[in-house]
Amino acid sequence: MTLPQPRTFGDTDVVFEFHEQMPTGVAVADDGRVFACYPKWGDDVRFTVAELRDGAEVPYPGDGADLVSVQSVVVDPTGSRLWLLDTASIEMQPAEPDAPKLVCVDLERDEVAQTIRFPRDVALEKTYLNDVRFDLGRGEGGMAFITDSGIDPSHAMGLIVVDLASGESWRRLTGHPTVRAEEDHVAIIDGEPLDSLLMGSDGIAIAADAQRLFYCPFASRRLYSVSVDALADRDLDDDAVAATIVDHGQKGASDGLETDASGRIYATNYEHGAIIRTADGGETWEPVAHRPEMLFVDTLAVAADRHVYMTVNQLHRQPQYQDGEDRREPPYLLMRAAVDAGPVRLDSSSA
Repeated sequence: MTLPQPRTFGDTDVVFEFHEQMPTGVAVADDGRVFACYPKWGDDVRFTVAELRDGAEVPYPGDGADLVSVQSVVVDPTGSRLWLLDTASIEMQPAEPDAPKLVCVDLERDEVAQTIRFPRDVALEKTYLNDVRFDLGRGEGGMAFITDSGIDPSHAMGLIVVDLASGESWRRLTGHPTVRAEEDHVAIIDGEPLDSLLMGSDGIAIAADAQRLFYCPFASRRLYSVSVDALADRDLDDDAVAATIVDHGQKGASDGLETDASGRIYATNYEHGAIIRTADGGETWEPVAHRPEMLFVDTLAVAADRHVYMTVNQLHRQPQYQDGEDRREPPYLLMRAAVDAGPVRLDSSSA
């Protein structure tokens, strides 16, 4: 019997092939420089952040970063600063106290400009820092918003807010049902059921008008949002913050989220090898790209060149999800698809 070929949709380009280290995050600066990161999940990771330059992976930024295991790299609304989210967790084990951190690199000087470490009451014993978004129009130096997806399903997952000027940070929605892994979640990937992908709040994106922060648990098919004003107001308790949550309904199982300057929300769909987006807050979704080679789309980044970049890393084929067998087949991919909008720019001029 001849099986039908998988349906494809959208024009995509392969930007880079990774033949050794498996990437998670991707970031693209306004001048076109591209960066990727590789957390230490069990592979032989020789460097945890790289600039992709002239067909090679160049360790970045060099001395002074004190990096352990970076899960996410993000260019902020200035377009010229790269932030590195260091879980400080090796093989998904608890990190040492004060080791989890957010590191800012000045891309003009290629030097570390700021390091913000998280205290134990923010980065809990089983916290796993996953992804980050920025609003530089809040406060003196802007704020960052981070998902804590946890390193096991029993962990109190949540969101973390960071005041970039003072370096102070605080937790939000710790243990709330919308940030937790759904215990009965079974993913269907490559036609096989997987019930071990049980991480919590993972994807994160901020609305173009800075009013809502979108997030989703890894082990879920729903999209949620919460008021950014509420997250940033330290005088509010968690019940008041939770009262602003909106359930936007089903979108499919996602790892990464992103937004663009036109107000649309993008989501990966790791069960179907696709990227989708919505222009109406989740009422309807449309495909952006869907191709058979998109074997587990992880992270998204909308860049100034009006493309959405994506890492494709076969995450579900790692030994911990396949009864000890490593079923990955490099190369892993960095791909992109054209979109008719640029990145969200939340800086002081948009406040």
